[in-house]
Amino acid sequence: MAREFTGRHMLLTFVGGFGVVVAVNFYMASQAASSFGGVTVENSYIASQKFNGWLDEARAQEALGWGAELVRKDDGYLVVEAVGVPAGAEISAELRHPLGLKDRARLTFAPQAAMRYISNEKVESGRWTVRLTILSGKDRWEREMPLE
Repeated sequence: MAREFTGRHMLLTFVGGFGVVVAVNFYMASQAASSFGGVTVENSYIASQKFNGWLDEARAQEALGWGAELVRKDDGYLVVEAVGVPAGAEISAELRHPLGLKDRARLTFAPQAAMRYISNEKVESGRWTVRLTILSGKDRWEREMPLE
Protein backbone atom coordinates (compact mmCIF):
# COMPACT_ATOMS: atom_id res chain seq x y z
CA MET A 1 0.00 0.00 0.00
CA ALA A 2 1.39 3.43 -1.01
CA ARG A 3 1.87 6.06 1.65
CA GLU A 4 0.37 9.46 1.12
CA PHE A 5 2.81 12.31 0.31
CA THR A 6 1.84 15.05 2.73
CA GLY A 7 2.84 18.63 3.27
CA ARG A 8 5.12 17.46 6.05
CA HIS A 9 7.03 15.27 3.59
CA MET A 10 7.36 18.22 1.21
CA LEU A 11 8.65 20.45 4.03
CA LEU A 12 11.27 17.85 5.04
CA THR A 13 12.37 17.49 1.39
CA PHE A 14 12.81 21.25 0.99
CA VAL A 15 14.55 21.71 4.34
CA GLY A 16 16.88 18.75 3.67
CA GLY A 17 17.70 19.86 0.12
CA PHE A 18 18.37 23.48 1.02
CA GLY A 19 20.25 22.37 4.14
CA VAL A 20 22.70 20.43 1.97
CA VAL A 21 23.13 23.40 -0.40
CA VAL A 22 23.72 25.84 2.48
CA ALA A 23 26.16 23.45 4.22
CA VAL A 24 28.20 23.00 1.03
CA ASN A 25 28.25 26.78 0.42
CA PHE A 26 29.48 27.50 3.96
CA TYR A 27 32.16 24.82 3.63
CA MET A 28 33.36 26.17 0.27
CA ALA A 29 33.38 29.76 1.56
CA SER A 30 35.41 28.79 4.63
CA GLN A 31 37.93 26.94 2.43
CA ALA A 32 38.26 29.93 0.10
CA ALA A 33 38.71 32.40 2.95
CA SER A 34 41.31 30.26 4.75
CA SER A 35 43.45 29.74 1.63
CA PHE A 36 43.54 33.36 0.44
CA GLY A 37 46.88 34.88 1.36
CA GLY A 38 46.21 38.57 0.79
CA VAL A 39 45.30 41.22 -1.70
CA THR A 40 46.61 41.88 -5.18
CA VAL A 41 46.68 45.65 -4.73
CA GLU A 42 46.03 47.71 -1.61
CA ASN A 43 43.90 50.31 -3.36
CA SER A 44 42.38 49.55 -6.75
CA TYR A 45 41.71 53.22 -7.51
CA ILE A 46 45.36 54.19 -7.02
CA ALA A 47 46.44 51.14 -9.04
CA SER A 48 44.19 52.24 -11.90
CA GLN A 49 45.83 55.68 -11.87
CA LYS A 50 49.28 54.07 -12.22
CA PHE A 51 48.26 51.65 -14.98
CA ASN A 52 49.42 53.75 -17.95
CA GLY A 53 52.81 54.26 -16.28
CA TRP A 54 53.11 50.50 -15.84
CA LEU A 55 52.35 50.03 -19.54
CA ASP A 56 55.10 52.53 -20.44
CA GLU A 57 57.57 50.67 -18.22
CA ALA A 58 56.60 47.37 -19.87
CA ARG A 59 57.17 48.84 -23.35
CA ALA A 60 60.60 50.14 -22.27
CA GLN A 61 61.51 46.68 -20.94
CA GLU A 62 60.41 45.03 -24.17
CA ALA A 63 62.55 47.49 -26.15
CA LEU A 64 65.64 46.26 -24.27
CA GLY A 65 65.28 42.85 -25.93
CA TRP A 66 66.28 41.02 -22.77
CA GLY A 67 64.86 37.72 -21.62
CA ALA A 68 65.44 35.01 -19.07
CA GLU A 69 64.47 31.45 -18.30
CA LEU A 70 64.41 30.11 -14.78
CA VAL A 71 65.11 26.50 -13.77
CA ARG A 72 65.37 24.88 -10.33
CA LYS A 73 68.20 22.37 -10.05
CA ASP A 74 67.86 19.16 -8.06
CA ASP A 75 70.03 20.60 -5.27
CA GLY A 76 67.59 23.53 -4.75
CA TYR A 77 69.55 26.30 -6.46
CA LEU A 78 67.98 28.35 -9.25
CA VAL A 79 69.66 28.84 -12.61
CA VAL A 80 68.86 31.82 -14.84
CA GLU A 81 69.61 31.52 -18.54
CA ALA A 82 69.71 35.15 -19.70
CA VAL A 83 69.19 36.31 -23.29
CA GLY A 84 70.56 39.61 -24.62
CA VAL A 85 71.62 40.83 -21.17
CA PRO A 86 74.84 42.92 -21.07
CA ALA A 87 77.85 41.50 -19.26
CA GLY A 88 78.07 42.56 -15.63
CA ALA A 89 74.31 42.81 -15.14
CA GLU A 90 73.02 42.24 -11.62
CA ILE A 91 70.26 39.67 -11.18
CA SER A 92 68.08 39.30 -8.11
CA ALA A 93 64.74 37.69 -7.36
CA GLU A 94 61.95 37.85 -4.85
CA LEU A 95 60.05 34.64 -4.17
CA ARG A 96 56.56 34.53 -2.76
CA HIS A 97 54.18 31.66 -2.26
CA PRO A 98 51.13 32.00 -4.56
CA LEU A 99 48.76 31.69 -1.59
CA GLY A 100 50.92 33.51 0.94
CA LEU A 101 51.37 30.40 3.08
CA LYS A 102 55.18 30.66 3.25
CA ASP A 103 57.46 33.61 3.99
CA ARG A 104 58.87 35.66 1.11
CA ALA A 105 62.50 35.15 0.20
CA ARG A 106 65.13 37.29 -1.56
CA LEU A 107 67.70 35.70 -3.83
CA THR A 108 70.91 37.01 -5.31
CA PHE A 109 72.66 35.45 -8.28
CA ALA A 110 76.30 34.97 -9.23
CA PRO A 111 77.54 34.61 -12.80
CA GLN A 112 78.38 31.01 -13.62
CA ALA A 113 79.11 31.30 -17.36
CA ALA A 114 78.24 33.66 -20.18
CA MET A 115 74.54 34.52 -19.82
CA ARG A 116 74.14 31.92 -17.04
CA TYR A 117 73.62 32.84 -13.39
CA ILE A 118 73.10 30.64 -10.32
CA SER A 119 71.41 31.63 -7.06
CA ASN A 120 73.53 32.06 -3.95
CA GLU A 121 70.70 30.66 -1.83
CA LYS A 122 68.72 27.43 -2.06
CA VAL A 123 64.98 27.54 -2.67
CA GLU A 124 62.59 25.45 -0.61
CA SER A 125 60.61 22.99 -2.70
CA GLY A 126 57.03 23.79 -3.64
CA ARG A 127 55.22 26.28 -5.82
CA TRP A 128 56.55 29.83 -5.90
CA THR A 129 55.98 33.01 -7.85
CA VAL A 130 59.33 34.56 -8.76
CA ARG A 131 59.81 38.25 -9.58
CA LEU A 132 63.10 38.27 -11.44
CA THR A 133 64.93 41.62 -11.74
CA ILE A 134 67.89 42.35 -14.02
CA LEU A 135 69.76 45.66 -13.65
CA SER A 136 72.41 47.03 -15.95
CA GLY A 137 73.25 50.70 -15.50
CA LYS A 138 69.96 52.61 -15.69
CA ASP A 139 68.18 49.79 -17.51
CA ARG A 140 65.81 47.59 -15.54
CA TRP A 141 63.98 44.42 -16.61
CA GLU A 142 61.43 42.61 -14.43
CA ARG A 143 59.23 39.59 -14.94
CA GLU A 144 57.04 37.44 -12.76
CA MET A 145 57.08 33.75 -13.50
CA PRO A 146 55.91 30.57 -11.78
CA LEU A 147 58.37 28.10 -10.29
CA GLU A 148 57.21 24.60 -9.47
